[in-house]
Amino acid sequence: MREMHLLPVSPTWYRREWSGVGIERIDEPHVHEFLRANIWHVVGRDRDLVVDAGLGVASLREHLPHLFTHDPVLVVTHAHLDHVGSAHEFVDRRMHRDSVVDHNMAATLRGPELAHLLGADWPGMPPLLVDATPPGFDIGSYTITAATPTATLEDGDTVDLGDRRLRALHLPGHTRGSLCLFDEEAGALFSGDVIYDDILLDDLHESDVDQYVATMLRLQDLPVQTVYPGHGDPFDRARMLEIIADYLRTRAPQLLTDELHVGPLDQGPA
Repeated sequence: MREMHLLPVSPTWYRREWSGVGIERIDEPHVHEFLRANIWHVVGRDRDLVVDAGLGVASLREHLPHLFTHDPVLVVTHAHLDHVGSAHEFVDRRMHRDSVVDHNMAATLRGPELAHLLGADWPGMPPLLVDATPPGFDIGSYTITAATPTATLEDGDTVDLGDRRLRALHLPGHTRGSLCLFDEEAGALFSGDVIYDDILLDDLHESDVDQYVATMLRLQDLPVQTVYPGHGDPFDRARMLEIIADYLRTRAPQLLTDELHVGPLDQGPA
């Protein structure tokens, strides 16, 4: 049975803007800010990169066919519904081995139900996490289509676009399989939900605060110049260090020093 909601229908589902040379940001403006994730499209000489795949309530291939014209590789930063919904539409799909994208993962557009499924205490979540729907979309039947990886990414693996090489960083804490992609030449970090300019979520069923602390310590030593996060606007290195300091001040104050530096930790978490 179809579940009907009196929501407006929006035939234009995705929003696009250029955020740097060869870097396009795509998001879903009718999705509540809690789930409104960024999809990053990086244009390469030999092939393109797409970082994350949105909620999947509207087909990326149908609405944004330009994403699929230059042999794209999709990298999933972690297996949460707002980052994997259209992953199945890509031929080349890569993620960490601890990220599993299938119909068993937490997937609903009802706020309180999603909080319960993720194991979080978030009072005040709205009943619905969208304020419109694409044509023909049924909120009640929303689910995630399985997308097994065509290759897994481990810490240190590279994604080569011809004129850009990005290094995969396994940075757990938010989830066990959380990945970032780091373009060392440009100083560009595609961070998923590892770090963004808001409250960092470390209280979910699969989150681990100790791992998250180790991740923050590792990040502070990377020569990052610009962070392209999973949610919200890009920000610079100074803001990244402020976010790290705020997190450590709350979760591991014993590790803070005047310069927020405890040694070279770019070898990755244990």
